[in-house]
Amino acid sequence: MASISFLTVCIAPLAYADSPTAQYSQPASALTFAQAWQQLQQVSDKFKAETQQVNRAQAEQEASNSLSYPALDIAGSYTHLEKPIELDLRDLNPLASIDPSALPPQLGQALAAIPGSMFVTPFTEQDVFRASLQAMWPIYTGGRISAAQGIKAAQVAEKQQELALVQRDLFTLLVDRYYAVTVTRVLTETQQQLVDSLTVHASHAEKLEREGQIATVERLNAQVALENAKVSQRSASRQFEMASIALSRMLQASHVEPLSPLFMLEHQPALGPLSQLTMTQHPALKLLEAKELQANGLVDLEKGGYYPTVFLYGNYTLYEDDSLFSQIEPNWMVGVGVKVPLLSRDGHSGKVKAAKSALLQARHTKAQTQQDLGLLVEQSYRQLLQAHEEVAALNTSLALATENLRLRELAFNQGLSTSVDRVDAELKLNAVKTQQLGAKYRYLQAYAKLMAISGQLDEFIGRTQQENSHASK
Repeated sequence: MASISFLTVCIAPLAYADSPTAQYSQPASALTFAQAWQQLQQVSDKFKAETQQVNRAQAEQEASNSLSYPALDIAGSYTHLEKPIELDLRDLNPLASIDPSALPPQLGQALAAIPGSMFVTPFTEQDVFRASLQAMWPIYTGGRISAAQGIKAAQVAEKQQELALVQRDLFTLLVDRYYAVTVTRVLTETQQQLVDSLTVHASHAEKLEREGQIATVERLNAQVALENAKVSQRSASRQFEMASIALSRMLQASHVEPLSPLFMLEHQPALGPLSQLTMTQHPALKLLEAKELQANGLVDLEKGGYYPTVFLYGNYTLYEDDSLFSQIEPNWMVGVGVKVPLLSRDGHSGKVKAAKSALLQARHTKAQTQQDLGLLVEQSYRQLLQAHEEVAALNTSLALATENLRLRELAFNQGLSTSVDRVDAELKLNAVKTQQLGAKYRYLQAYAKLMAISGQLDEFIGRTQQENSHASK
């Protein structure tokens, strides 16, 4: 039962394996941990998706640089008027003020003989066509442009830190799955050894029963122990298959054979440097710093709404009709404009308060994250020490269980001990081996977590390479 319990804990990280529809892009291969990590970064869709998030943020940052540039547009229009714009001179002084009855008859007759169209001057046609080149260049916006650009730069930093977090999560998950294959394989071999040993013992018990040296209950006890061992062995074998499938799908390969063995450090890392590195380099803290910069930029952006906007503008006429109005209007113009907000419906005061609240939220979240990371480092470090102590303590238990099994085997063969004692000694030895294997796995998980939290992924990979070189000698 101890072995089954251990397997459940060991394979727990494999419960959320990748989709069974994943396509394998790599053939079956034997990989060291360093090679597996390199391949994972190349094939992981999650890693690729986060990388594209960074690329997107960088592109948006580049786009924000154009906020400081002038805008140049070609504008064209067609307008149909109710009637052409015209000017009748008879509507203007002094003609409008002349009383025809007060004029001499000859002059009145002369004016009456003049056609009315002679007094009308057309300014435009009824259909008006225009095309022009328009330019606008903001030269002062109350700091809103620089604030918007700062927000975009902080968003790039945020996405980069999110990518770093995903990278570390993938790293710890790879450690779990990669070494779970090794652990479950060793456990399967241990369970098979137990089955082989109990098979020999059950056969020996049957022989002794036929010879009348032991009771039937002794032989039955040996057979029951053998059947239970076979069940545990099949369970361990299936867990090994699950671990292999999970690792292969994670690396998008048909099958992966781990080459890097389990290992333990002779000297444990110091807690102080680990905590210091975590507090200065962890992506979660840098991500919150980026959010704090965004909140600061948002405050400046909203405050900028209270300031005037100053801009340069210009217009150059590209096409116009032949009307009198077009002849009077200049072909180009330039100038300086200013826009001062007096009353708007944007609710700037509320937005400024909201931006300040976002800033305080980022600061409080950062402080809480620092506490959580400090606790996580402490817990992982103590898990590392506990696993190391368990392995060391179980070395003595392993020697004791091995010797106890040897003595029980001799006593049983000489008829001085029962089958129950012999089987019990066998199971105790198997349990000690399983416990020690589980402690080694937990040690490796805790060490990998510490390296990931403190940003020392290369340190862990270097250790695995050293173990590979030692194992090959």
